[in-house]
Amino acid sequence: MKHALFICGGWDGHEPKQCVDVFAPWLQSQEFIVETAHSLDVLLDAPKLHALNLIVPVWTMGNISGDHAKNLMQAVQSGTGIAGWHGGMCDAFRSNTEYQFMTGGQFVAHPVNIITYTINIVKPDDPIVRGIPDFSITSEQYYMHVDPGNNVLATTTFSGTHGGCNWIKGTVMPVVWKRRFGHGRVFYCSAGHVAKDFECAELRTIIQRGLLWAAHSL
Repeated sequence: MKHALFICGGWDGHEPKQCVDVFAPWLQSQEFIVETAHSLDVLLDAPKLHALNLIVPVWTMGNISGDHAKNLMQAVQSGTGIAGWHGGMCDAFRSNTEYQFMTGGQFVAHPVNIITYTINIVKPDDPIVRGIPDFSITSEQYYMHVDPGNNVLATTTFSGTHGGCNWIKGTVMPVVWKRRFGHGRVFYCSAGHVAKDFECAELRTIIQRGLLWAAHSL
């Protein structure tokens, strides 16, 4: 059986526990042994991290440094997968650029809070998004700084009509991507502000498949 670790905490507004409760039981149904940690100190156990197949950070904001950061990144470089969504992965540790180098992006703004926007599938033959049409979701539309080396699977286009940000009208922003970091697989989806967002079947399926892909199970 494969082993997955959810690291749950940070800002409560992103409902870290409720979001873990959406995906942890599902991974168990896929024959994963699943553990949830509520402290970053789990990252001090380097041998444990290297033995995992998947790490899922669900930890908005906060700080990571020293052995915590080093052990996490070394584990992924060595082959442990990492996957996540929204601020739980790519707004986790704003001051650590090495972490952002690994994940492939960093949240910088959502010009307005909750809106309905469209997610466009741009790599329809990729197994993570195969068979999923373009779809709309009501959530935060993340504006991000992203690595041009990401393999982008889905995007969204900013209308420029929200928050007085007319200068970003027409900006096409990656929403779903995958990448490599050393021998590790990295998956990210910027949608998924709160647990209710995962009632959207398309979004939930993309993240489920992304978790499996990062763990070398897809």
